[in-house]
Amino acid sequence: MNAGSVDHLSPIEAQIEYARLAEELTKHDQLYYQEDSPIISDAQYDALRQRYEALEKLFPELVTRHSLTQKVGSKPSEKFAKIKHSIPMLSLGNVFTNDDVSDFVARVRRFLGQAQSLQICFTAEPKIDGLSCSLRYERGMLISAATRGDGFEGEDVTANIKTLKEIPLQLMGEPPEILEVRGEVYMAHEDFQALNQRQRAQSKALFANPRNAAAGSLRQLDAKITATRPLHFFAYAWGAVSQMPATTQAGVLEAFKSYGLPVNPLTRLCTTLEEMLEHFQIIEAQRATLGYDIDGVVYKVDSIELQNRLGFVSRAPRWAVAHKFPAEQATTLVRDIEIQVGRTGALTPVARLAPVTVGGVIVSNARSEEHTSE
Repeated sequence: MNAGSVDHLSPIEAQIEYARLAEELTKHDQLYYQEDSPIISDAQYDALRQRYEALEKLFPELVTRHSLTQKVGSKPSEKFAKIKHSIPMLSLGNVFTNDDVSDFVARVRRFLGQAQSLQICFTAEPKIDGLSCSLRYERGMLISAATRGDGFEGEDVTANIKTLKEIPLQLMGEPPEILEVRGEVYMAHEDFQALNQRQRAQSKALFANPRNAAAGSLRQLDAKITATRPLHFFAYAWGAVSQMPATTQAGVLEAFKSYGLPVNPLTRLCTTLEEMLEHFQIIEAQRATLGYDIDGVVYKVDSIELQNRLGFVSRAPRWAVAHKFPAEQATTLVRDIEIQVGRTGALTPVARLAPVTVGGVIVSNARSEEHTSE
């Protein structure tokens, strides 16, 4: 049975499964967003989320305003002052196959009433695996910075963001009077390894992955600690803007570059579905050599006018989607196998592994399906 197969469930079974998944996903969201310490891989999380959403699709009566599909991120930490986002920082829907991407393009066309013969351009950019952040500039000067938080309110990390060398305190050129720049704070592989070496030398806890290290480094109460961490930033979106600097997604990114903001050089403008999928394959092939973590490619309708017409559904825009990479695989050594006995007499083999990083998480054991003793 695959992660999204729920057709066999009765309404009562679906309700029980839905509640279980909600509890499990909420726990993982807290570990990922608030504590920066995930215990499952992105692929495992995506499988849980797919099943949760499949239940909602088949049993729509389960959906309430408290459902996880109606929320973004996680509640901001109480350790920080808060900043309300003038425009919500929403999430993206995920797709996993070429057919899913084709369906996304078809949905965009249907909503806009566009014939297949009419061209709709899309940007395709690497999906950076880091911490989302919004920077507010007024008259070109950096005024404040906030994490995504729950999408409506984030943590005030202004002092910390100002320590990042790649983020200008004063924009170049003639930016809009008010400009909220949104992007991703991340840590390069080489810097992550060096940081963990320092942590190990000082007998401190190691970070599980670069995303965990970047988030933990930015969300420090003491900005002096953040200043010692080699963090980077890519700008890819915007919030409140007093006057748009361009009429297209690609044009805004060019404007960001002219202001001195870093944007990802692998972003490409695509005019056909075939070009979108081709660029996905190119980026996937380059993934291991980029020097930083990505977990997919984000497609966005290029025209801002069309973006505005398409609008949003639930917690995600209709005009953008994240095409996730297949689950990563890794090879390691089995050091030992233990048999755990449950309260009901169930026997569960657990393999103790030489630690290996898979999907951004260090895996050191593997548990098989339960076997009942006789």
